[in-house]
Amino acid sequence: MATLYSTDGTAKTVKPQHGKTFTLEELQTFVGGYVEEVSPNIFLVVGKTMFVNEDGLSKALPVNRRAMGLCRGSIVGPALVCAPDEVE
Repeated sequence: MATLYSTDGTAKTVKPQHGKTFTLEELQTFVGGYVEEVSPNIFLVVGKTMFVNEDGLSKALPVNRRAMGLCRGSIVGPALVCAPDEVE
């Protein structure tokens, strides 16, 4: 199961629409645009990965403080945290 962290501080569990893995289109819907995987050097949760909006900084998306608690860097916009095998 994956967790979607919103910029308002809320988090909710989300599941792939069909099957066991998220499609690229699903990831894009969750983060509101092109997806970027957060570097493992920045992301602090072992065994998980984080996806964010690739253009979040240039679009001036709000800071995601809750997601930043999982990283060593700044996170803006929605962030999806899941296991690597949950992504196609």
